[in-house]
Amino acid sequence: MKIKPAHLACIIAFVLSGFQFKTEAPQQADICIYGATSAGVIAAYTAKKMGKSVILIEPGNHLGGMTTGGLGYTDIGNKYAITGLSRDFYRRIGAHYGKFEQWIFEPHVAKKYLQQYLDEAGIKVVYQHRITKVNKTGKMIQSIVLEKSDNPEQKTEEVISAKMFIDCTYEGDLMAKSGVSYKVGREANADYKETINGVQLQDGHQLPYRVDPYKIPGKPESGLLWGIDSGKLEPNGSGDNKVQAYNYRICLTSDPKNSIPVSRPENYDPSQFDLLVRLMQKQPNKTKLGDYFIWSKMPNNKTDINNRGGFSTDMIGMDYDYPDADYKTRKKIIDSHEAYTKSLLYFFGHDERVSTSIREEMLKWGYPKDEYTDSGNWSPQLYIREARRMIGNYVMTQANCEGKEIVKDGVGMAAYTMDSHNCQRIVVNGMVKNEGNVEQGGFGPYPISYNCLIPKESECSNLLVPVCLSATHIAYGSIRMEPVFMVLAQSSAAAAVMAIDAKTSVQKIDVVKLQQQLKTNPLANHAPSEILVDNDDESHVKTEGDWTIQKKGGYGPSFIVANANNKSSRSVTFTPSIDKSGEYNIYAYFPKIPKLAQEMALTISDGKSAKDIIVRESDIVVEGQTSGEWFHVGKFNLPKGNTANVKIASKGADGALVADAVLFVPNFK
Repeated sequence: MKIKPAHLACIIAFVLSGFQFKTEAPQQADICIYGATSAGVIAAYTAKKMGKSVILIEPGNHLGGMTTGGLGYTDIGNKYAITGLSRDFYRRIGAHYGKFEQWIFEPHVAKKYLQQYLDEAGIKVVYQHRITKVNKTGKMIQSIVLEKSDNPEQKTEEVISAKMFIDCTYEGDLMAKSGVSYKVGREANADYKETINGVQLQDGHQLPYRVDPYKIPGKPESGLLWGIDSGKLEPNGSGDNKVQAYNYRICLTSDPKNSIPVSRPENYDPSQFDLLVRLMQKQPNKTKLGDYFIWSKMPNNKTDINNRGGFSTDMIGMDYDYPDADYKTRKKIIDSHEAYTKSLLYFFGHDERVSTSIREEMLKWGYPKDEYTDSGNWSPQLYIREARRMIGNYVMTQANCEGKEIVKDGVGMAAYTMDSHNCQRIVVNGMVKNEGNVEQGGFGPYPISYNCLIPKESECSNLLVPVCLSATHIAYGSIRMEPVFMVLAQSSAAAAVMAIDAKTSVQKIDVVKLQQQLKTNPLANHAPSEILVDNDDESHVKTEGDWTIQKKGGYGPSFIVANANNKSSRSVTFTPSIDKSGEYNIYAYFPKIPKLAQEMALTISDGKSAKDIIVRESDIVVEGQTSGEWFHVGKFNLPKGNTANVKIASKGADGALVADAVLFVPNFK
């Protein structure tokens, strides 16, 4: 039978349309990781190095989340809390810049070294695929269904089946679609016996007294200026579903050869910044960019710019719908944040209402040509500070952060201030006020429960959630740091491997065994472990003379100080337990404190001979959000056992002497 061309075209169209709706045969792996954030990369690497097959899925086209998305001025809190592969990542960054560790870096450098982990493990990321459905049998996830993020209308579905699943996204979409309980917004203080959760009208990042909120000052009938919500202030400590502000961590450059000028965005609306102009009028002495932004300098003349003050990069109150929104709505929210931020930068450089000094300063900066080359030199990652938070087997609270409640099943640590950005901008007593900012610290590193990484077993038995973990809003504000997410992702991957091997649920693994494994195999590749001797380790530290314990500013829980006015003999001896003889790089940690001695004497002994080292106060160069730094003492061949040691003594010290921690890093495989 002869088929006419028109009929043939219809047949071809029909066949092709049928293929559009085809569901691919399931891909299978031992462990499926959703979200190629920094946490996702570390989880995938860990699982693969521990012998399991891995599929790593990224809904977008960006590797590394915020670590590569502009947050180069790393939120640390206390380096002691950063362990395993997370610490190894910052060591790799350090090697790139010719240092031991580096916590401030350019976005493309961070991406290079996260990609390095994937290359070493032979992992290919499945980009531009996002979750639409979770298939469960009882409480176990069998598979997830994905659509193409960049072409969802095509209706081609891909199915991924696995034994274990790890959600490493900032949004927790896999978790939510798995039927796991979660919270969006702020709990009331009464819910978990907290004091700084819920509504908090405080002074941080606040507008000054008597800034008028109305388009025509003094006339409510004229309407509110852009960015001000008409809601009312609820009682202090009351809960709600409001989400702390998102923003972009902005990478600019002052290198003319690498700079693209900040141009006027489409749909630029200077009325968005009328409130900012009123703020400027209230504080005429603030005439620098640093008065309106946290303008942190990165290597090679670049920045990590963050929110500062009453009106800045935070788009307060514009993200409430984001956590539970569909993909189209989320894109609108992301686009609006990008447009706002680019408009803000243009405003500071070109609006005549801005002081001449600020405009001139702003015009020295532009978008870097060598960053985000595949996304128009602008970060593809909005800073999702907080979205969903799982309500899991255990909920971390303010009491955990402050050390009033200490968990025994810790599989990672946090140490950062309990930090919430503002959640709303409203009218209070006829004035504009920001509400929700909390910054409360003063505590040391604390353990994070394994049970806050897993759902209740009645809800799901083969899912781990190291990013949208189980914590209250204010506790999450301390935990939600990129290095900590990486630590918890490694712990989650190791737990998933254990669950597979034991043929059990994530709720029933041996957590003590997991803790031991993380301690003895911190890089997931059975490389020799470094040896840390901290001043708090009484079995390996001996002190002579008068020393005072300091709780803030050191490495770990504390450090000790010998007063400059005391001329008596004082020393601290750090003695490691060496499991394997060989060459070690030795580092001593020095907090940078006032009136530190200009020279400090160290003696390194291998048990047979000794070498004296002088550490100068000028050698301790602190960069980033930390109060001290490692000093490379040198390379030494050390014997097995307990005969080697490092001694810090007060020989002729002309200022305060500090002793904190000594690190012995194997220089062999």
